[in-house]
Amino acid sequence: MSITRRLLGKAALGLAGAALLMQGTALAADRPAPFDKPGVKIALVRYLSTGDFFQAYLSGVEAQAKALGVDLRVLDSRQDAALQADMVDQAIALGVQGIIIQHGLTESMKDAAQRAVDAGIKVVAFDVNVENPKIPQIEQSDKDLAKLALEQAVKDNGESWKAGYVYVAGIAPLDRRNETWVDVKKKNAGISEVAQFGTLDNPIANSVANQARSVLQAHPDINVMFAPYDEFAKGVKIAVDEAGLNKKIKIYSADISTSDISAMREADSAWAATAATNPAVVGQVSVRALAQLLAGEDPGHNVIVPPTLITQKELIDKDIKNMEDLSAKLPQFAHADVAMPAWMPNPNAK
Repeated sequence: MSITRRLLGKAALGLAGAALLMQGTALAADRPAPFDKPGVKIALVRYLSTGDFFQAYLSGVEAQAKALGVDLRVLDSRQDAALQADMVDQAIALGVQGIIIQHGLTESMKDAAQRAVDAGIKVVAFDVNVENPKIPQIEQSDKDLAKLALEQAVKDNGESWKAGYVYVAGIAPLDRRNETWVDVKKKNAGISEVAQFGTLDNPIANSVANQARSVLQAHPDINVMFAPYDEFAKGVKIAVDEAGLNKKIKIYSADISTSDISAMREADSAWAATAATNPAVVGQVSVRALAQLLAGEDPGHNVIVPPTLITQKELIDKDIKNMEDLSAKLPQFAHADVAMPAWMPNPNAK
């Protein structure tokens, strides 16, 4: 039989493929069980999914799950608390080994999370307090998010101003951010909260804008809006712009996205600063913490991703136009060395 270049090429491709397969197997073998073999199934059970933050969070979950080679199931309740609890039961029925609970209400998720634990399933919770010592809490350090934003508000506006405040009670991250707001008001007697409002009705930004219009009419003395969730801030900005108050009022928020960056960079934008973690990184950390539990490791009960302050001036001065620019020009935003044991694959590695 004659050996042709085509046969040699096929043989080379076959050897290369075999080498890659062996390399992948070796990499998997270097990981602890159950990640040394394929077939691990996990579920993400979501309460909130509207907005850029939650899309980016999901992309991070998907990227880390892919890097680990796990089968990810996404169950989205679209802010239906009863349905989210039912979806935990669905995930149990699917035979998953781990569940990430993303947002939700304590009263509806506490028992559901316990049912998963009782079924032998490992669980982590992001931004929902399920009041369970066996379930690690993934957090953005919400108190620090609020602290960074409010410190900037004081720096920009002094220690005496009239504030409008957007808040919905019962949502763990908002409750934690509220604790900081209460503390800041106590320490700064000149800060006066003249109006509090807020809603999570979809679409959130438009619903908040409707409320903010009325608040601005009733309280023309407001000069600072604290809206510690970017969908809240978008709604406030809509109302401020419509009222022509963008040079009189400054908005301070939490969280960030490409559309937020565009809104902050607009000429004479009222949106002065936000404090944020990279939602994609938070998604990755959620999967990594769950993976550590599955591997018999302890990620800690409070797995905290540190935030970054992002000002309008910084976005303009550094010509940051999107999330990719933000990660490139603020390296601390691109990756968090949290829940990152030596065996854990990094989806951001190049």
